Amino acid sequence: MAERENLHDLRKRAHDAGIEGNSKMSEPQLRDALKRVGRGTDPMMAKQAAKK
Repeated sequence: MAERENLHDLRKRAHDAGIEGNSKMSEPQLRDALKRVGRGTDPMMAKQAAKK
């Protein structure tokens, strides 16, 4: 149950950061994208880079 809540929290944080369409991203991809956005990368570019 904790994993599910953690994933839900990551998805909410990604949405708040401007990363749209994150429902199919895995937990590591979400973490990577959030880290990139935190460093100043455009949210959509961060999403694309995290999915590679």
